[in-house]
Amino acid sequence: MEKARVFARPIVTRVDLLKGFYAAEAYHQDFLEHNPTYPYIVINDLPKIANLKRLFSDRYREKPVLTAAAS
Repeated sequence: MEKARVFARPIVTRVDLLKGFYAAEAYHQDFLEHNPTYPYIVINDLPKIANLKRLFSDRYREKPVLTAAAS
């Protein structure tokens, strides 16, 4: 993009130190497992998962790692 001079100035990304981490609310945990027909999941996530399964079948696992199992 710089060579094509699409923008007047270079595109930059600032990287800052992480100041803290906050866990998401409980209803966000394992969202796909609890909401497999939710439109966002169906439209955006399931096709990506299917593609990952196709591309990396040797690394793909059918059973997901759930956050509920970690607690």
